[in-house]
Amino acid sequence: MHKISILMRKEWSEVFKNRLVLGTVGFMPLMLTALPLVLLRVMGGDGGLGEVGTGDMPASFAQLCEGLSGAECAQYFFVTEFLLLYMLMPLMIPVTIAAYSIVGEKSTRTLEPLLATPITTIELLAGKGLAAALPAVAATWLSFGVFAVGARLLGVGPGLLAKLADPMWLIAIFVVGPLLAVASVSFAVMISSRVNEPRVAEQLAGLVVLPLLLLFFGQVSGLILLDSRLVLWMALGLTVLDAVLLAFAVQLFQRESILTRWK
Repeated sequence: MHKISILMRKEWSEVFKNRLVLGTVGFMPLMLTALPLVLLRVMGGDGGLGEVGTGDMPASFAQLCEGLSGAECAQYFFVTEFLLLYMLMPLMIPVTIAAYSIVGEKSTRTLEPLLATPITTIELLAGKGLAAALPAVAATWLSFGVFAVGARLLGVGPGLLAKLADPMWLIAIFVVGPLLAVASVSFAVMISSRVNEPRVAEQLAGLVVLPLLLLFFGQVSGLILLDSRLVLWMALGLTVLDAVLLAFAVQLFQRESILTRWK
C-alpha cells in the first residue's frame, strides 16, 4: 500500500501540471452543478412554467412524481436529466488522467525506469488507476453536495428535496459513480497499453462515454425510464464489468514487452 500511495502522489504532481486535465477536472463539475441550479431557479421563479412543462414529459415519468405538484414534477423531470450527466464525470475525468498517465510516460520515456523498480504490475496499475479515479469521484460527490445545498437555499419544495435524496440518486452518485470510474480507468489503461500517442489514447478511451450518452438520449425521448430499479441493475452490471475489465487491463499491460521492445 505504501508503494501505491507514493505512486499516486507522483501521478498527481505530474498529471495536474497538464492544463487539459485541470480544465476537465474543474470545468465539468462547475458546469454540471451550475446548470441544474439555474434551471431550478428559472422554473421556481415562474409557477406556470412547471405546469406547462409537464406536458413535455414522457407519460412513464409520472409514476416517479408521487406526492409532487405539477410544477415540482416538471422540475424533478428536468433535473433528473442531469443525474445522467453527473455520471459522465466519473467516466470522462479518469479517461483524461489515465490515458495521459501511461501513454504520456511512454512518449517521454519515463515509464521504463518505473517498470524497472521492484513494483508489481498490480501495484503499478492500482496506483495509476486510483490516481485517476479518486479525483473524479471526489469531484462528482462534491458537485452533488453543492447542488443539494444550492437546491435547499433556492427554497425548492420539501417534496422535491426529498426526491433528490431518494435511493435512485444516492445509488447513482455514491455507488454507480465510483463503479463507472473504475470501468473508465480500466478501459483507458487497456487503450494506453496498446498505443503510443497521448491524443490517440484519449480519443479512443473517450468512446467509453457512448453507452451513457445513449441512456441519456433514451431517457430524454421517453424510451427509457431512469428509476431506482434501473440504477440498481446498472450497479450490479458494472460490478461484473469492472472485474472483467480489470482482469483484461492487467493481462494486456505487458511490462516485459515495454522494457524490451519499445521504440
